[in-house]
Amino acid sequence: MATDLSDPFDTIVDAPFDSALSERYLVYAMSTITARSLPDVRDGLKPVHRRLLWAMRLLRLDPSQGYKKCARVVGDVIGKYHPHGDQSVYDAMVRLAQTFALRYPLVDGQGNFGNIDGDNAAAYRYTEARLTQVAIDLMEGLDEDAVEFKPTYNGEEQEPELFPGLFPNLLANGASGIAVGMATSIPPHNAAEIIDAAILLINEPNASDEAVLEHVRGPDFPTGGIVVDSPAAIHESYRTGRGSFRVRAKWALEDQGRGTWQIVVNEIPYGVQKGKLIEQIAALVTEKKLPILADVRDESDAEIRIVLEPRSRTVDPETLIESLFRLSDLEVRVPLNLNVLDHTRTPRVMSLRAAIAAWVDHQFIVLRRRSEHRLNKIADRMELIEGYIIAFLNLDRVIQIIRTEDEPKPVMMAEFELTDRQAEAILNMRLRALRKLEEMELRKERDALAKEKAELEALLASDARQRTRMKRDLTKIRDRYGPETALGARRTLVAEAAPAREIPLEAMIEREPITVILSQRGWIRAMRGHVDLASAETLKFKEGDGPFLAFHAQTTDKLLLAAENGRFYTLGGDKLPGGRGFGEPVRLMIDLDGGTGIVALLPAGRSAKLLVAASDGRGFLVKAEDVIAETRKGKQVVTPRTGARLKVVKPVAPAHDYVAAVGENRKLVVFPLTELAELARGQGVQLQRYRDGGLSDATTFVFAEGLSWTMGGEQGRTRTETDLMRWRAARGAAGQLPPTGFPRDNKF
Repeated sequence: MATDLSDPFDTIVDAPFDSALSERYLVYAMSTITARSLPDVRDGLKPVHRRLLWAMRLLRLDPSQGYKKCARVVGDVIGKYHPHGDQSVYDAMVRLAQTFALRYPLVDGQGNFGNIDGDNAAAYRYTEARLTQVAIDLMEGLDEDAVEFKPTYNGEEQEPELFPGLFPNLLANGASGIAVGMATSIPPHNAAEIIDAAILLINEPNASDEAVLEHVRGPDFPTGGIVVDSPAAIHESYRTGRGSFRVRAKWALEDQGRGTWQIVVNEIPYGVQKGKLIEQIAALVTEKKLPILADVRDESDAEIRIVLEPRSRTVDPETLIESLFRLSDLEVRVPLNLNVLDHTRTPRVMSLRAAIAAWVDHQFIVLRRRSEHRLNKIADRMELIEGYIIAFLNLDRVIQIIRTEDEPKPVMMAEFELTDRQAEAILNMRLRALRKLEEMELRKERDALAKEKAELEALLASDARQRTRMKRDLTKIRDRYGPETALGARRTLVAEAAPAREIPLEAMIEREPITVILSQRGWIRAMRGHVDLASAETLKFKEGDGPFLAFHAQTTDKLLLAAENGRFYTLGGDKLPGGRGFGEPVRLMIDLDGGTGIVALLPAGRSAKLLVAASDGRGFLVKAEDVIAETRKGKQVVTPRTGARLKVVKPVAPAHDYVAAVGENRKLVVFPLTELAELARGQGVQLQRYRDGGLSDATTFVFAEGLSWTMGGEQGRTRTETDLMRWRAARGAAGQLPPTGFPRDNKF
């Protein structure tokens, strides 16, 4: 017994790991791009779909024939053409049959092929299928040498490289796929509109994108819906081949009588699973994210019917549906990335016009190939007819030669000047076929073939004739899928929506009055209703803690919390802990460290502007909307100088025209509000000058009405000083001692 003594390590080739990896990965990437994930611009199919339809054609699963088990089709496909997993092949087949996934289904399924709720199809041993007329139209010409064939993976069979039919499958049915480093996403369109655009390009090869888009209004989804983009946005997406379309559900208002109503959704956006959509809307109800919506019900049967019940009859229907468009998949964006393989199998992103033009060019190639194939068939048939005519005119002699000669074929060829094919055809005739040898019939067939041959030769010689023939053939296909047919009628409405309305916060949060209480140690709570603020003093607090701030608000308010470091934080009125117990530390809701004190807490909507000032007497005006923070980290508004801290945050009423500032040295200064800068952030300007100490308090007021302060005591009387000219000075002055009776704590 011979033994192989060669060292297995002799076959190992030393190569850099990165180059070896990149070479192999590049091969895989190219295979994924060109032979798996991207559709061909000429027939709009990926290899798995093409092989499925080809296998079904060979099984003679025509629309007029009966159904066959899907297991039989999948078995043929993976055994002969597509050596991949049976589940992936079956999934591709199921999608070709789903009326909600494909605008023009290519497979006619019988059994459970899934539904729009998101349920899966039954196993392939239970389902049956056959081809649709659309698939027949797409494969028209395969028997007429219209396209090239290639060997299958094992070399035992032949399969078409692409399909030649006149149905514009790429754009009519769309495609989606993820390759390596690139992807494609093409929404479905109306076939009649695509054919109209193709006829335009046949008439005017240099027609502009705008001219093409006069015929193609936008996507046409199998599930209907409304495309709400502007014409300019749609045109730009089609011109570049990249973009997206905003697709909304179609809805109607149903009057329930006595002023009550409900919204009924009867078409949902493409690609949205109804079951998940219902769950999504139900979650909005249970989590109280949309209080104006009371309930959602699925009353669908064969037709979609989703019922939305408002919280009350006073709810505005437009507000409710606009809110749902924002918060749920009743409105989605369908991407457009027209990335396809061109006629050289090169991936590239095409405009809509370029894709239609490429398909038209392919159809002209198919027309010429089919014409040439037919010419060859005519030549073959005419050769045989000439032989049959000779046999008919010399029938007795032909019979005698056949009866008497051992090798009749060369004798016949020599005597009647027949070709080998003619002699073979005569010898292969059955006796019963002799009755068909009538000279008139043969000559009639020959003349008809000669006429057809002349027409085909003229067609191939003339571009104008080819264009006329192409338009005639396309018109026949358009009639089959025209807007007046059940399959061809446009399902998706293209209508630009009005600009998005600003949905009031009240629509998202149930509006209720609350009383906000903040303790000295930073514990916050919200009591239901507007309770007496004086009673806040009597509330229970933790030992060593007490009341700091209390005010009335609504659950829809945004609350501004200002810290000594100059950062502003935003709290939602609906997010505050309830009034039972001591509440919760506000520092758990925002990123505020324990060493930084809280200066103020107030509703953001109370005034348009705020007066902010630091302990060193520097301050400015800021818009309330500019200090609202979107995150827990807050927003740095005031940047106090070293050693200083934020001291004052006061709302500024629209009528206020003066600023009053009082220092720790008990000096008061009053100056016009116009002398104060309005900033979005910073240190500000000097309100008052100090020799020692700093700012104690500041406020804004109406100069003509004077400055008021509480006198204290049980009566709670206030005092107003109207003659303030003594303290009126320019901003930054040192000021004078305040009027008699001014509070001893130096607070306004």
